[in-house]
This record gives sequence, structure tokens and C-alpha cells, in this order.
Amino acid sequence: MESNAVLLESKSSPINLLNEMHQLRLLGHLCDVTVSVEYQGVRAEFVAHKAVLAATSKFFKEVFLNEKGMDGPRTNVFLNEVQVADFASFLEFVYTAKVEVEEDRVQRMLEIAEKLKCLDLSETCFQLKKQMLESVLLELQNFSESQNPEEESATQPSVLLESKAAAVAEADQAGCPLDPPGPPPDRPSNRMSPEMPATKSKEKM
Repeated sequence: MESNAVLLESKSSPINLLNEMHQLRLLGHLCDVTVSVEYQGVRAEFVAHKAVLAATSKFFKEVFLNEKGMDGPRTNVFLNEVQVADFASFLEFVYTAKVEVEEDRVQRMLEIAEKLKCLDLSETCFQLKKQMLESVLLELQNFSESQNPEEESATQPSVLLESKAAAVAEADQAGCPLDPPGPPPDRPSNRMSPEMPATKSKEKM
């Protein structure tokens, strides 16, 4: 009678494997490749394992699979136009799946990931740049929202003053009309004065 198959899976094994390979690289044990990096006269050499580099970088995978023969106990790979600090961070990432860099180096890490065809590092840089952009946009939005209430409070008193001034002007016009309805007191005397001599002259005639 056959028994059902069960899955034996370790959650910590991948992490332990990376940590052990990282320690082997730091101690220089079982390393079979030396990567020479040079940028603007600054040069450094890094020892690593072909299997790790080939598994994380298509660039190194193509180099190692296409090499015809080994120069010696270790294969030498030369990289130009790659800064020493950036390649050191790249190695730390491929051996530990994490690395801490300054914000202004994220773009450079993305460039080295594309140069060495490291998909994991490229995706990580893209996600980090996206988060940085979103945080900047959020800060700008919060700043603009904090500025709008101040502008509204500054404009509201002027609007109130203008409305009050308009109301006062209308009240003045209603209480003090420019053209009074009745004639001025001196106009009846002006009208009667020419009529009086006319009646007297008619009686004499």
C-alpha cells in the first residue's frame, strides 16, 4: 500500500546557504574567480565563487560558460568603468540578498545591475526608487495642503471687508439720496416773481 507523499521544505535553508557562502567568500575559501575592477585609476580585486556569480548575473554566467580554459587556479575577469564601492555593494547583495547604500547611489546600483544583468538587484533598485519618488510626492502634497489653509484665511478677511464696504455704501446711498424728491425752498419764489408783474400789467391794461 502506497503512502501519500509529504513535502519537506526548509524556510531557513536558503538564508543559511547564502550566509555560509558569504562567510566563505570573506575568508577567501573555495573562491575560484578574481574580479578586477578599475574606474578612473582606482583599481581593486575581489575574490568570489563562479557558481554564485553565474547564478545571480547573466553577464558572469555567459563569461564562465564561454571560457575555453582557465588561466590558473582562478579565473580572472576584468571590469572597466565600474566603481570599486559599487562592485563591493553588488557582491554583498548577491551573497546576502541585501545591501545598504546611500540614496544618491541607488541610480548607480541600478546601472551596475543592468551592466552585469542582475535581475534581482535591478528589480530591487526599481522598487526602492519608486518608494523614494512616492515619499517625495507625499511630502509635496502635505506641504501644499498646509499652505492652502493659510492662503484661504488670508483672503477671507479681505472678502469680508469688501462686502462690509459695499453694504455701507449701499446704506449711504439709501439714506442720503443724491436727487431729493421735493424742489428746493428757493424755487417757488423764483417761479412767483415773474408771474406777479405780469398780473399787475394785465390789470392796468
